[in-house]
Amino acid sequence: MERIDLPEVGCRPIQRLRSGRMDQVRDLRKPQQRHPEKAHRPVNPQPRKPAWIRVKAPNSPEYLATKRIMRDHSLVTVCEEAGCPNVGECWSQGHATMMIMGSICTRGCTFCNVATGRPDNLDVFEPGRVADAVSRLRLNHVVITSVDRDDLEDGGAEHFARTVRAVRRKSPVTTIEILVPDFLKCEPAALETVVDSRPDVFNHNLETVPGLYPSVRPGARYFHSLRLLQRVKELDRSMFTKSGIMVGLGEDRQSVLQVMDDLRTANVDFLTVGQYLQPTPRHHRVDRFVTPNEFESYERAAYGKGFLMVSATPLTRSSYHAGEDFSRLRSVRAGKFEPAE
Repeated sequence: MERIDLPEVGCRPIQRLRSGRMDQVRDLRKPQQRHPEKAHRPVNPQPRKPAWIRVKAPNSPEYLATKRIMRDHSLVTVCEEAGCPNVGECWSQGHATMMIMGSICTRGCTFCNVATGRPDNLDVFEPGRVADAVSRLRLNHVVITSVDRDDLEDGGAEHFARTVRAVRRKSPVTTIEILVPDFLKCEPAALETVVDSRPDVFNHNLETVPGLYPSVRPGARYFHSLRLLQRVKELDRSMFTKSGIMVGLGEDRQSVLQVMDDLRTANVDFLTVGQYLQPTPRHHRVDRFVTPNEFESYERAAYGKGFLMVSATPLTRSSYHAGEDFSRLRSVRAGKFEPAE
């Protein structure tokens, strides 16, 4: 199949797929075309969200201003593509998580709302546009993530590094957090390339407990992701590392506590735990809504295991309050490991 890119419609890309004599337009606003790999999955009814999950629809002037900057720079955000419930709050504060290397992922995780398919070629001008948007938003802290790019030899590692360097040149006082894929099919040098660009925080999410990987994250490997985080600390002991999981997918408490232990063995500094929310009926079902009291219990347990920073709430996401959390994380480590003057 040959793909020809067409202009965006309603801020969502459409693609034309040519097969023989027939043309088919793929509109990523439509779930059945956005997620063709889920077309034959069973329909899982989406349960009504409890009161502690519901958020207001975004419509503030500040939200619209942030959205305009994203559109002016032709940037993709994980806030939109993954349907984050916190988009209204974050964008109203001028915070947006940039998603580089396009909006099409080569993986088909059953929990994820990012479109699956064959991605476009890398845009060599994207790092500069990201850097300019960060400057215009006057961000103190920026989170940069990406789709999985198994089609690239280095998984997009060099593109990540170029983006970090571009932001650093344009906004030298901005701290940079990256949320990276697992580079599963790459040589070890790919990870080294990313670490050498010296982001302030290296984040890679485990997403769920190992027993659920075959049904939730079938294209990934739990112990590979764990080793990735451990390797970052071996390459640069000063770099903060971070990881997160979702709950409500069918895990039990003991398996969550075991993930915490595994992450501490890998010397991960920061843990996030949030409620899984089902994007469409074809996605992995919500097993249950974890109560705020249970999240508080997870937070206490994580701190007890030695994490420097923990965010465990129903609406916690990897980049939610990332700037404030990074400032606290840095202060905690300074107070814990550096002698007072």
